[in-house]
Amino acid sequence: MSSPSELPSLHFKSASYASPNAGPRLLVTGAVHGNETCGTKAIRRVMEEMDAGSLQLIAGAVTFVPVTNPLAYQRGERSGERNLNRKLQPTAEPKEFEDHVANWLCPLMARHEVLLDLHSFRGEGGAFVMVGPENNDGAIEPFKFAAQEKAMALRLGVNRVVDGWLSTYARGVEKRRQYLATLDGKADPVQLLNADPLFGVGTTEYMRSVGGYAMTLECGQHQDPRAPEIAYRAIINTLAHLGLIAGGDPEPVRNMEGLRIYDVVDKAHRDDSFSRPWSSFDELRKGELIGTRRDGTPVIAEIDGRIIFPDANAQAGEEWFYLTKASTRVS
Repeated sequence: MSSPSELPSLHFKSASYASPNAGPRLLVTGAVHGNETCGTKAIRRVMEEMDAGSLQLIAGAVTFVPVTNPLAYQRGERSGERNLNRKLQPTAEPKEFEDHVANWLCPLMARHEVLLDLHSFRGEGGAFVMVGPENNDGAIEPFKFAAQEKAMALRLGVNRVVDGWLSTYARGVEKRRQYLATLDGKADPVQLLNADPLFGVGTTEYMRSVGGYAMTLECGQHQDPRAPEIAYRAIINTLAHLGLIAGGDPEPVRNMEGLRIYDVVDKAHRDDSFSRPWSSFDELRKGELIGTRRDGTPVIAEIDGRIIFPDANAQAGEEWFYLTKASTRVS
């Protein structure tokens, strides 16, 4: 946990711009993970343009958070004391630094209608956007703004969209809970946290839970020099799409590839290994060897699809990789 001397040096910062004319309320966040700085750079660039008057708000309001997790950002690491983008919710008894972030961030999200959350990722791969579920009245993630999310996703400037996160995560949690039941109460704290159904709730899921809509834009690999430009263009396009700045609605991306996450596979042992170095969106063919368990059991692709978020460094009980299949949702 953070030392008392470390916390006073940190603060939360947001910058808001509001037009006299009515319009949507947009929130743009960067550095939810401290080593993902493309969003921070893009947000600061847009703020400089707005402060200089070269970019003007004509309706609505926008709030920018260049650095959402200052402890992780200060350290240059993904997390401060835990992953902010898991189990994001206010708490009356904050224990970790990210709990303090949540107590500040969640009310801020609740005061807005739309969230654009800017990220990057460790492995190789192209930029993509993650959206929420289709409209539904279910128990996991009830939602009514699927059309608005689709329209916004098509205007961010990337050509791949992914959905299915929370429902797949819920299925993964159920599998983890079944596994923990075999450990006779000997699960470690990380295993217990990964088996908490709320652990799948991050910024976008929380935003939807308070009546808004949201998307995560993964702008590419952490050090990709193109990532800040992708993030910048997405902010400008979103402002224009929502009518907050002049210029008209950007043209939607053509030939958008749609993918749906349908399964998450955890590491059972730290020595479980991949068959080769996988990157997000590498193609998988039915019957292809993805990896091998420590005991020699092969992990095989059951259908054609793509792998995403492969993590060779995952610990036992953590997400090892996710599987996707083609989706026609955005066609």
